[in-house]
Amino acid sequence: MSQLEKLKLKLGITDNDQDDLLNLYLEDAKDTILELTHLDELPKSLLSTQIELAIVLYNKAGIEGQVSHSEGEVNRTFEEGIPESIMKKIRANRRLPRWLYEIKAKRYENIHI
Repeated sequence: MSQLEKLKLKLGITDNDQDDLLNLYLEDAKDTILELTHLDELPKSLLSTQIELAIVLYNKAGIEGQVSHSEGEVNRTFEEGIPESIMKKIRANRRLPRWLYEIKAKRYENIHI
């Protein structure tokens, strides 16, 4: 099952009308995860996290920038940024940025024990 099919299943979408939009959310989620983890490719362990983040992006469409919303007696508060439950999964796969790794490697290359 493709990432798009999994996303549509979780969102309860049965038609193909929003496929382009959903693929954009999947791409945005992947780009965000790769940027935060400093990886070049999305590992299998983060595929479900990509879908979770795409769902967050989908659900926030149209309410970007809002912190809360009230209609009558119904009050809603929105979490800002990426939810902590998703960030924990991303942090678990995080690597040092390549430039920082190279600096650390140079610092210790001439040390012999």
